[in-house]
Amino acid sequence: MSGMTTEPSEDRFAPLPDGTRICWRAYGPEQGQPLLLITGLAMQLISWPASLIESLAEAGLRVITPDNRDAGLSSGAATSPPGRLRQLLALAPPDNYALEDMADDMAALLDHLGLGAAHVAGMSMGGMIAQCLAARHPSRVLSLCSIFSTTGRRTVGQPAPSTILRMLRPVPRDAEQAVRQYVEFMHHIGNAAEPGAAQEWADYALRAWQRGGGRVNAEGTARQIAAIQKSGDRSAQLRGIRAPTLVLHGDHDLMVAPSGGRDTARLIPGARLRILPGLAHQIVSARSGELSELMVDNLRR
Repeated sequence: MSGMTTEPSEDRFAPLPDGTRICWRAYGPEQGQPLLLITGLAMQLISWPASLIESLAEAGLRVITPDNRDAGLSSGAATSPPGRLRQLLALAPPDNYALEDMADDMAALLDHLGLGAAHVAGMSMGGMIAQCLAARHPSRVLSLCSIFSTTGRRTVGQPAPSTILRMLRPVPRDAEQAVRQYVEFMHHIGNAAEPGAAQEWADYALRAWQRGGGRVNAEGTARQIAAIQKSGDRSAQLRGIRAPTLVLHGDHDLMVAPSGGRDTARLIPGARLRILPGLAHQIVSARSGELSELMVDNLRR
């Protein structure tokens, strides 16, 4: 495949009507069917493995990767972030945005790009945003792929206590500390047995630190956590989704328990569920071919 097909555009910016500015990149043939990839909590658009994007582009898709609000180079909210106690008690500030607002960002991004509709896939929190997009803007979502995500019900998809404890660590002060903390965290929620995984984690953490201006956006992460908590149980929304849906989840996930994926597939009419051994809570190059094949099969339904 030629480099022209998957070479990314430079970071571009979409000013949305509400004042939010979303950073995005695009890959693959300009006339290909659009596929919007929505990333997870605190993650940047560069978190998607290049091999996955290349595989999707080779299938003829125009792959669009945005930074969510309060992450990467997209704009942050002006509201004060919740403190750790409020986060632990799931008490989202009244003025915090919700997942539904983040889904509306994605609909507005499609407007900016002149796209009436797109295939949509999201991982973790991005899967929640993708679900909300399919529920709130059904005509804009051609197909849906929800990857190791959940429904907002408190009895499913919860992180392990050991994961919550690791999320309470101090904010890193320099690149070395940021890389070390991220790699240690991924060793807990990911699968280091996957070929090349640990090196990919370290590479991403350094790139994210540099792209983030030499800091970890702890306030933005806190607001994103509050958005999940503010939206709460989204079961009623999911029952109304009509897009062809594929739900992917690992068999052992300490960040979003597999019960979250099962509940997602149970609630969305006609959804197909695939539990993938060893996937954990990560997307790494070693799984790109498998995931791309599953995603493309779903959007061609």
